[in-house]
Amino acid sequence: MYKYRAQLTKGDEIRYISHLDYAGVMERAIRRAKLPAAYSEGFNPHLKMSFASPLSLGVTSDAEYMDFELTKPLCQPEVFDRLSRALPPGIKLIRLKPVKEPRPCEGKKHKALMAEVEQGLYEIEAPLVGDWSKALAAIHKFNQATVITYHRVTPKKTRDIEVKQYMLDQVKASMVGERVVLDMNIAITQSGSIKPVEILELLVKKYGLPIDMGKALINRSQLLGQGKPLIDLV
Repeated sequence: MYKYRAQLTKGDEIRYISHLDYAGVMERAIRRAKLPAAYSEGFNPHLKMSFASPLSLGVTSDAEYMDFELTKPLCQPEVFDRLSRALPPGIKLIRLKPVKEPRPCEGKKHKALMAEVEQGLYEIEAPLVGDWSKALAAIHKFNQATVITYHRVTPKKTRDIEVKQYMLDQVKASMVGERVVLDMNIAITQSGSIKPVEILELLVKKYGLPIDMGKALINRSQLLGQGKPLIDLV
């Protein structure tokens, strides 16, 4: 088998499709590109592909990562061009690299893509609806707090999450026109993480950040493992 790792986007056009639907779009794109895709065995064979940390609905991304396998060797430029032409609006192929699995004598295989993710970089933009000084004060209070709890409610359960364990850096703020821009560096672990929208909710409701949360735009700029973009780990 011949494995590739792709870095893709999720743009405004498809920000409200689910991760499952996004995976379906990519599977159809690989088929349209007429790539010699590898499939699993059994009664219900499926295309051999995997994704990194899924996005929440409404979040765009410059760093969606996908591993997929082919049954025949093709040069990287051909795979890149054929897949790029098959992608719909809202998805762009940024980079593509072959995954070079070590030989048996060289050690273990690469980790699964999801297992390589250690941190995500996010940018949030939202209209300022108050004083910039109050915004800075709210962010400062959040950054200085040593313990912050978020109460997460899902259809199946509710639980309290200690937020600061997942914050790898302080939230940084700037102004672009009349919009507040927040930069966040969030740890993503096998046991859990915190979502940028949950941090934004805390900033607004608990610390008084004066923004219009309903008009906030969230974008993931990168997923990292070992301090590197995931595509540079292969």
